[in-house]
Amino acid sequence: MAKVSKSTVSRYLNGGYVSTAASAKIEMAIKETKFEPNTFAQSLKLKQTNFVGVIIPRLDSYTMTKTLMGIDEKLKELGFQMLVANTDRIPEREIENVFAFSRQKVAGVLLMAAQLSEKHTDAFRDTGMPAVVIGQESKELHCLVHADYEAGYGLGSFIYQKGHRNILYIGVSEKDEAVGKMRREGFAKALEDGGSHELKFAEGDFSMQQAKKLTEKTLEGEIPDAIICATDNMALGAMKAIQEKGLSIPGDVSVAGFGGYRISEMVHPGLTTVSFHYYKAGQQAASSLVSLIEGNPVEEKMVSGFEIIERESVSDKS
Repeated sequence: MAKVSKSTVSRYLNGGYVSTAASAKIEMAIKETKFEPNTFAQSLKLKQTNFVGVIIPRLDSYTMTKTLMGIDEKLKELGFQMLVANTDRIPEREIENVFAFSRQKVAGVLLMAAQLSEKHTDAFRDTGMPAVVIGQESKELHCLVHADYEAGYGLGSFIYQKGHRNILYIGVSEKDEAVGKMRREGFAKALEDGGSHELKFAEGDFSMQQAKKLTEKTLEGEIPDAIICATDNMALGAMKAIQEKGLSIPGDVSVAGFGGYRISEMVHPGLTTVSFHYYKAGQQAASSLVSLIEGNPVEEKMVSGFEIIERESVSDKS
């Protein structure tokens, strides 16, 4: 329609030099046909894409949603698009998706793994793709971690300073290095540094339902001063069990969690929580990955911050 060569059209679409007259003809043809370049087809031909693969363990999570929002916003700003793969917390699917994204020639991968293994690092080594791990520490890959140990220590100090000495901590499997191990160890260390106390542990599976059952079992015996949960979601399950038992929060039992989920301020009483900067972490991880893609230097390990938000669910017994 424009009556110019294919190479002239190609130069025009890719920002190369084209005469004013030829540009006008091509632009008119584009408007008439409503033509849009197929960026995916272009990138396959060039053996590179402007797509970034994001591997997440679950979809029904505030943490994932906020992180993905940060990633998406930053990638758009930098001219990249996001492709998301959900693994339902199955490690084998994480490995499969690394290779699947490699076959799709994505520019790089952001991985939010529940746990890291040699298979993960081997997969990235085999594919040669730039990658940033979010939420878990890696010695072989670039990573952005939340300050889980420090957050655990901070909440433990806060609870101890409020006068609580008999405490139940409901965590998750230590296979999850960040949430299952570092938060718990930081919390326990703070109580140890505080002085005399009694700390019991129970292991859940991230769900409200399991946390509720574990709390119900605990309340059949000696009632603790406080129940601390590894996530806000789990803390909500604990609160439900306490209230169904006819006990008051925080009069009979104080409750706190980790995450800073929006719903934690909407429940009654408001939940005391450690708020992580998930949105900013997503932005930082995306920006770092793009730097790697472009061949620029990036810190091997980056740490995202936190803050303790005090609400009505923790009493002052000091």
